[in-house]
Amino acid sequence: MNSPTNNYAAIVSRVMDIEEVTWGDPRNDFLIRFRGTLTQDLTQAKSYLTHQLRPEKLSPIIRVENGQTTILLVSDPLTSIVSQVFDIQDTTWAEPDQPHIVRYLGRLTRDSIEAYDYLAETLQDRDITPLFRVEEGQHAIILLKGVNRPKPSNPWVNLLMFLLTLISVALVGAMNALEGPLPANVEHGGLATFFLYLFTRIWQGWPFAASLLAILLAHEFGHYFAGRIHKTPVTLPYFIPFPFPPFGTLGAFIQLKAAPKNKRVLLDIGVAGPLAGFVVAIPILFLGLSLSRIEPIPFNTALQMEGNSILYLLAKYIVFGEWLPAPFSYGDTSPLLYWIRYFFTGRPLPLGGRDVFLHPVALAGWGGLLVTALNLIPAGQLDGGHLIFVLLGRKARRLLPYILVALFGLGFIWQGWWLWALIISFLGRAYAEPLDQITQLDSRRRLIAILGLVIFFLVFTPVPLQIFA
Repeated sequence: MNSPTNNYAAIVSRVMDIEEVTWGDPRNDFLIRFRGTLTQDLTQAKSYLTHQLRPEKLSPIIRVENGQTTILLVSDPLTSIVSQVFDIQDTTWAEPDQPHIVRYLGRLTRDSIEAYDYLAETLQDRDITPLFRVEEGQHAIILLKGVNRPKPSNPWVNLLMFLLTLISVALVGAMNALEGPLPANVEHGGLATFFLYLFTRIWQGWPFAASLLAILLAHEFGHYFAGRIHKTPVTLPYFIPFPFPPFGTLGAFIQLKAAPKNKRVLLDIGVAGPLAGFVVAIPILFLGLSLSRIEPIPFNTALQMEGNSILYLLAKYIVFGEWLPAPFSYGDTSPLLYWIRYFFTGRPLPLGGRDVFLHPVALAGWGGLLVTALNLIPAGQLDGGHLIFVLLGRKARRLLPYILVALFGLGFIWQGWWLWALIISFLGRAYAEPLDQITQLDSRRRLIAILGLVIFFLVFTPVPLQIFA
């Protein structure tokens, strides 16, 4: 009768001239150790031993030190679990100080979503997280040490930030509703006096506040509910108050408390916000435009002019039947060339021409389109970054330099783009990578991702705001 040692030695001897055999003991992390010289290529040896030892629930670890090769046979329930869904062709065990335990190369034998769910559930009690990757045309499964168990956040913080933002936006709405000269004591009383005066008229800001916050709430809760549907832990929205024009807020955000499971989940969470906000912003914009009026653009007063996106230009044309702002004269320039130049540069200023003077609801609708455009910039952790990542994978990083150059160039026309370029250059290099990157988008989701990018081009505003005297 052959002993286990002889059986294992017979297998190992097919790839090694064995010089020394050592059995492990409870203090070691291996069952048996062979030392000697490899007689085959390292990759071929690993592949052969992996297949031969799998029925024994053992895995080989091959190390080369000082010209001598060591093969460790380790007791391995993990390989047995992974082999239920994976045709293992190569196994690489990590060193103890690395964040992962082992990496398998091969090919999935089951649907990728089912396979990932099986491994995640089976390995959770072992405090192990599986990653699915594609490496050099092969499927890879990497087992990470630890499982993310996010702690609950404090919803009272979210509520407080929202209430402060509600007040802040209402104050700016009241500011936008001011007409005529200020009382003398307010005009000469400083900033504190001015804000106290606004508080007495804060009720006048509710049309603007309700409209803008409806758009922002739709956007953020689109993300939130998509995350909850996919059982991805997310925080409630954090609103950022900023009691100054044009909006009274710097927007809002939610935080993913765990990596999304796959690209389909990442897309659903990423696109749900912009689509929900966009769907709410469109009727608000058209309602606001119907309440707005067209007037001549005066020469002798300070003005703030909102910029134009393709969709905003079309909306004004649908409501008013003309392209606005209409210049006093096209001069010697053809209308087409004039509008191309004005769209991208905001010049020449159409003083003496005609434009729509926005009702507060219309300003909120326009702001909703601008917020949608900014979130859909295809970079990093922005919603647009999620869209471009699920479409292109890691190739999406190659677009970042071109996006930064485009924003830097636009900064010579509107300096705010320089701030965005700076923010994206620091925070936009990391993408939200899903745990499972083998599962690809289905055709319906691919179309939705493309739709999100189309919306970005329709609502992008090259020159968001102009203020001039």
